[in-house]
Amino acid sequence: MEFVLVDPVYFTSEEDHVGLTLFPGDGDNSSPDVSWSCVRFDAFRERLARAEGFSLPEMWGFGGDRPWSDISTTLEPLLDHPDAGGDALSVADCAAMLPRLQAVIGEWQDEPDEPRLQRHIQDAQQLTVVLRFCVDESVELIFL
Repeated sequence: MEFVLVDPVYFTSEEDHVGLTLFPGDGDNSSPDVSWSCVRFDAFRERLARAEGFSLPEMWGFGGDRPWSDISTTLEPLLDHPDAGGDALSVADCAAMLPRLQAVIGEWQDEPDEPRLQRHIQDAQQLTVVLRFCVDESVELIFL
């Protein structure tokens, strides 16, 4: 497999490779979902953490020793979650994360334009669609 460097964070073949998918636990394959490569999901969560005022790599479970009890964000269920698998996020978690994620999207849209940021905005917008669906249908958010 050949990798072509197109951006300091992303590799062309990595962009097309799905590492994980977040989807409603309603058993309907036509429900909205959002998919990332593992590299892209890591970069997305790191940017979300920065928006919340901390660095994800300094956190326990991500290479650092800072406890999650030091952090106060409604995005914690997403940020402090295994890349794939792990427990589903509850409807209450989805409902709590939705307004903050929408606010972060607004903040990001005010930042200078760059390709990586635009991809993060698109991913966050798709995630809000999935979160909204989970809340409206009262179903958990599954990581696979």
